[in-house]
Amino acid sequence: MKEEMTSADVAALVAELSSGELSLIDAKVGKIYQPLEDEIRFNLFVFGKGRVDFIIQAGKRAHLSQYASPSPKIPQSFPMLLRKHVMSSRIVSIKQYDFDRIIEIGFVRGGVETVLVAELFARGNIVLIDNERRIILPMNPATFKGRRVRSGEIYTYPEAQISPLEVNEEQMLAVFSSSDSDVVRTIATRFNLGGLLSEEVCSRAGIKKNLPVAEAGLEEIKMLLRAMKETFSPLQTGKLDPCIIKKGEGDASQSIDVVPFELEVYRELTKERFPSFNKALDEYFGKREAASITEQVIAVKKEKVDLLERRLKQQEEAVEKYGKESEKQTSIAETIYANYQAVEDVLNVLSNARDKGYSWDQIKSTIKAAKDSVPAAKSILSIDPATGTVVLDLMGMKANIDVTKTVPQNAQVYYEKSKKLTKKQEGAIRSIEQTKLAMQKKEKPAARKGGTVRIKKHWYDRFRWFVSSDGFLVIGGRDADTNEEIFVKYMEKRDIVLHTQMPGAPLTVIKTGGKEVPPQTIEEAARFVVSYSSIWKSGQFSADCYWVNPVQVSKTPESGEYVKKGSFIIRGERNYLKDVPVGVAVGIEMGEETRVIGGPLSAISTRAKHVIELVPGKFNQNDIAKKIYRKYVDAIGDASFVKQAASPDKIAMMLPPGESDLKA
Repeated sequence: MKEEMTSADVAALVAELSSGELSLIDAKVGKIYQPLEDEIRFNLFVFGKGRVDFIIQAGKRAHLSQYASPSPKIPQSFPMLLRKHVMSSRIVSIKQYDFDRIIEIGFVRGGVETVLVAELFARGNIVLIDNERRIILPMNPATFKGRRVRSGEIYTYPEAQISPLEVNEEQMLAVFSSSDSDVVRTIATRFNLGGLLSEEVCSRAGIKKNLPVAEAGLEEIKMLLRAMKETFSPLQTGKLDPCIIKKGEGDASQSIDVVPFELEVYRELTKERFPSFNKALDEYFGKREAASITEQVIAVKKEKVDLLERRLKQQEEAVEKYGKESEKQTSIAETIYANYQAVEDVLNVLSNARDKGYSWDQIKSTIKAAKDSVPAAKSILSIDPATGTVVLDLMGMKANIDVTKTVPQNAQVYYEKSKKLTKKQEGAIRSIEQTKLAMQKKEKPAARKGGTVRIKKHWYDRFRWFVSSDGFLVIGGRDADTNEEIFVKYMEKRDIVLHTQMPGAPLTVIKTGGKEVPPQTIEEAARFVVSYSSIWKSGQFSADCYWVNPVQVSKTPESGEYVKKGSFIIRGERNYLKDVPVGVAVGIEMGEETRVIGGPLSAISTRAKHVIELVPGKFNQNDIAKKIYRKYVDAIGDASFVKQAASPDKIAMMLPPGESDLKA
């Protein structure tokens, strides 16, 4: 079964990621995670496609994946440092180094260039370097013979091999003349192909793979060259045929390899074809890895359950043991009282003997001789001179009696022991309840009805805002101060600015990012600007607005005029949108983050759940926000979740000025 990608796999992968439908060029880098010790996951935003996950596992694989491993609760230092250098950057290049199992991904952020080197060969690494190839950060610092992979060092490649795509007759002759192995091993090691692809070349050339290179003449070399060119021609023409190779039939079949094009050595085996090599890699590696992680999680859970079961058994045994021992100590105490006179007689005899100066050895000898004639001596089983205790047989029960204590005091010792054991038993019973509760939680994990609340802070939160159906951020001022702030700090030449024909509207800006804005986004921004203006306050249900370029917006008045704070002068031609209807919707976004969002219905309904529409009405912001909050609590059934994600205060921040009502 294949465990890592080949150099041909890397070539096919890079071809797909650097151009065409799956291209990651110009993708924006989001969060970076390290779900496993040797694996990192990039969350990327690809324009026109949305968010995708790109997986790199050092020494093994790299591909887009729908089987992403869960993110760790506590992020490790390596992905956090990667975020520091490449988060929010753009991918500008994806290359393979010299037909080796090395991928180089170029990033640019704020004019600063960095490169991530992914080594997919054995003992590989993931290394971030700067534009001078100095190592910023390696996943695993390492030192090899003639090569150091550590921060501050210049990154150097492993020893280069000859590319099978570029090899010529002269080079192959030189390789064979310096080898003392067979053909297949020589090709595998000197052309960076590995065993399988080397066998494929031999098969296509019609040459026995175990032929010693010393017996390979010029004709064999020419045949191998032709076979090599033929084998890898799909990489040069781009005519890939990705598939997973399976052994066996039906449900009993097993995936043994994933290849970017057909191989002669797999001619007789079953093939499952895929529209892209990325997809094939994900189904082969990603799905298997996800299944492995799931099995590990199940195994860990089972181990925890087994541990709890063992703990419960031990606790139940302890309860039984403490109970029996406590009863025994109580019985001894009661027996001492039941034989009060006999015990007291023994204590008197021993006390008198000691007072007369008898040693313990003498006393023991005397008692032994008198057992048949003295009743008190019959009950004495043994004497311990070191502790001054005597063991008595009281009605078949052994009791340790301290000769320095009275009968009640000796009985009390056993009562105290019984009390301590009873407390231990009670503690063990409480522990059993806790263990049973833990076992119930493991068997039936509690699931929040609303999901997990993930709250982030964004620079645009202090403004009015929404994200359009096409993925464009639209921001608007809340008051004169935020209007001014948008104008000064956040309005760029490439953006689009909207305003209503009537005064009293927020300065609204579509952040284009230099991309062409579709009509749908402009229409949604128009609804936004009229809905969050004085038009809503006045109870109107439609109004005119217009859009202009930022260069047409100015704070410089004509001579004799005055522009108050939060107001602007628009010069030049305006692009009017007539009779734009008002309308606002609010909903709860549940994805990478959880939050209440508001804006035009068409934009909110694509991004949020529990969407509620609003129209101009009779309830003030606080009252309508509370109504919406109660609806969310009723719908979701988890008041704690709703309070964190969409409290009345947070909902009110998304509502238009003035009075509103729920749309019937």
